[in-house]
Amino acid sequence: MVKQPAYRPILITDAARSQNDQLHSRQVRYVVMMGIRAVCLIAGAVLVSFKAPMLWLWLPLCLIGMVLIPWLAVLLANDRPPKEEHRLANRLKRQHRDDTPARTLTAEERPHPTHPTIDAEP
Repeated sequence: MVKQPAYRPILITDAARSQNDQLHSRQVRYVVMMGIRAVCLIAGAVLVSFKAPMLWLWLPLCLIGMVLIPWLAVLLANDRPPKEEHRLANRLKRQHRDDTPARTLTAEERPHPTHPTIDAEP
C-alpha cells in the first residue's frame, strides 16, 4: 500500500495584496514624505529668520531634505511588489524545502455537507 503524504493546506498568506491596498499604502507613504519635506521647508525658514546658532549646519540639512525627499517619495510611490513570476519562484523554493508537497483534497477526502444539496433539474 502506498502511503499518501499528509494533507498540507495552501496558505492564504501566499495571496497578493489587492490593488486598492497597494495604492493606498503608496499614497500614505507619499503624503507622509511630502509632509516631512514641508517640515524641512518651514524649519529652514524659521532658522534663517531667527539667525539660529550653527545655521551653517542646519540649513544644508533642511535643503538636502527638501531636495532629496521629493525624489525618494516619487520613487517609493511608484514602487510595486514583485511580479508573480518572482512569487512563483519563491513558492517553488519553499516547496522544495518542505518534505510534504502542497496538494488539494480529492473528492473522497472532502468532508460531505451535512445539509442536502438541491439540484436544479427534477
